[in-house]
Amino acid sequence: MDQELQNHFEEFEKPLIIRRKLLPWWIKTFCWIFMIMGTLSTGTLVASAFLTTVNLSLYGFTSSTAYSGVGIFIIAVMLLKGFAAYSLWFEKSNAITIAKIDAIVGIVVCVSSMFINPNDNGNFSLRLEIFLLIPYYIKINKIEYEWDNLETI
Repeated sequence: MDQELQNHFEEFEKPLIIRRKLLPWWIKTFCWIFMIMGTLSTGTLVASAFLTTVNLSLYGFTSSTAYSGVGIFIIAVMLLKGFAAYSLWFEKSNAITIAKIDAIVGIVVCVSSMFINPNDNGNFSLRLEIFLLIPYYIKINKIEYEWDNLETI
């Protein structure tokens, strides 16, 4: 009986494994930035009801109103980035999938803004964000197996 009781409590003595340790410092930094931006983008929707202009900009797309096609698009992308950052920071089981979707959407939006952005009057502009989005996707892809196979308490 004593051995059975001891075996029962051993499962609670497992060391706590933190998935967050798999993330490099720069992704952890951007997690906080994008969690804050995601929160502020929600506040922007509320503030737009009382303000005449709200300057929004992301990946080369800009808008002066939140309730326009481009404004809603920018806020939606910011909310996706905020949700991905939240999922990574709080070690959710689906965080890697969400982060990959976030990276792919970011790359597609960034590349499209380089070629078809109406604000640049047909000029090509190199977006520097692409040089962080690609390593972000590669790093997330590398840690996916370990993230999914860690035992967490």
